[in-house]
Amino acid sequence: MRLAEIEHGDSVAHRLLIRAISRMAGYRLPDAARVAFYDRGFAGPALGRWTQKAMRGPSTWTVSERELMAAMVASWNSCPFCVGAHRAISVRGMDPEVVDAVLADFRTAPIDERLRAALVFLERMTKDPDELSVADARVALGAGVTAAELEDAAAVAAVFAVITRNANALDFEIPTAEEFDRAAGMLLRRGYS
Repeated sequence: MRLAEIEHGDSVAHRLLIRAISRMAGYRLPDAARVAFYDRGFAGPALGRWTQKAMRGPSTWTVSERELMAAMVASWNSCPFCVGAHRAISVRGMDPEVVDAVLADFRTAPIDERLRAALVFLERMTKDPDELSVADARVALGAGVTAAELEDAAAVAAVFAVITRNANALDFEIPTAEEFDRAAGMLLRRGYS
């Protein structure tokens, strides 16, 4: 359900800020940013810090790999907004053809086996969490994923399990490819919190 407060802001100050940011950026501020102005308790500082830590905190996964993981979680959760947003960021550091191949079928895409193993784990975690087991972790570890990398990947999947559901429930508007690209630059510069 689309809420007017998300579109325009829930206060005069937020309405003015949304308009100013959109004007300066040269495109409509994406709903993911607008929701932060809707209710700070709903999607405010805590969610921003969690997302920032998962996506930009210390990790041996690159930013682009974590963004690709987020796009995959979004794909499994049927969230076109998040697929587009995180694809646009991941292609800033990865070959777009590889990113698109992963989104089409990560099992056959030309990627490192560690990343593929992490995605197998994340797919189970996202689509069939009741069946996720130690055996799934052992398979990923056996493919060369370290325990810390598996933890980092699981953090990405966990935060995007929440974010994708919010985006779908709030009926986020889908920006154009150009708008996704511009927003990707902003997210790379500013981060999530």
